[in-house]
Amino acid sequence: MKVRKWFWALCALPIVLAATGGYADMQQTNQSPWRVLTPEETRVIVNKGTEAPFTGAFEHKTDSGVYVCRRCGAALYRSEDKFDAGCGWPSFDAEIPGAVIRQPDADRQRTEIVCATCGGHLGHVFTGERLTPRDTRHCVNSISMSFVPLADVSNQFSRAIFAGGCFWGVQSLLEKMKGVIRTTVGYTGGHTEHPTYEEVCTHTTGHAEAMEIIFDQRQTSFEALARRFFEIHDPTQRNRQGPDMGDQYRSAVFYTNDKQRETALRLIADLRSRGFDVATEVVPAAVFWPAEAYHQHYYDRTGKTPYCHRWTPRFNAPESKP
Repeated sequence: MKVRKWFWALCALPIVLAATGGYADMQQTNQSPWRVLTPEETRVIVNKGTEAPFTGAFEHKTDSGVYVCRRCGAALYRSEDKFDAGCGWPSFDAEIPGAVIRQPDADRQRTEIVCATCGGHLGHVFTGERLTPRDTRHCVNSISMSFVPLADVSNQFSRAIFAGGCFWGVQSLLEKMKGVIRTTVGYTGGHTEHPTYEEVCTHTTGHAEAMEIIFDQRQTSFEALARRFFEIHDPTQRNRQGPDMGDQYRSAVFYTNDKQRETALRLIADLRSRGFDVATEVVPAAVFWPAEAYHQHYYDRTGKTPYCHRWTPRFNAPESKP
């Protein structure tokens, strides 16, 4: 491993030297809500520098959570997408949808990655190394990021809960939207504690199959998510969705605050004005019970295709388009 690390360090030395001197300074914006950067943070994040390999705080970090932009706080990477590339910097093989922008580096030989929210320099992205099945490596400076532990993610970001038929399909079509950090399928809206899938299917629990979304309001909005929700299932069907029948397949928005409630009702009124007899319930969020592990990210794991969920345009606003 030592030989491998020194090999990466020697390969990276010209990159470090090029990145730490000669690039034109960019004006730092320290207006709220961006945090004031230290001189070293400014050198890397604003002036596109590079921290020395094997010195970053997050190179070997394995805790569960979310990595966010050090300057603006936008969510960038999930801990489960991090891997040890042995290169001296934190490596990820996927980003949170829409969180990172790729652009040609100043040396015209590499691809730079920057925060899509504030433009802060993160590092570079490489492909063709075959280090993971995704064949992608985001090589990121630790100093460009901060870390939010898993226990704090739901408190630092926003939450939405939707039900619209089989939760496999809802998750598959919503989890890849810009700014979506985490999705979990489960049960809510009923009276049984710790329900199982088998219990919910008896129609005696009152629960709906639902999906909880944790999202970053710097990158998306509840309205954008709700618009897509109304366009990936048929909101006019009552207690069913396609071939799936029963109260657990009802259409519902479980709002977490008054603004979400107002937004959902406004979108429903819009749809009704377009001739849709919307049956979607708008009710307060209750306890959300995560479903069994085999239900999570079902279509991604199996490679199958949703059988009763697909995008159908019902709004004219551009934010509803995939």
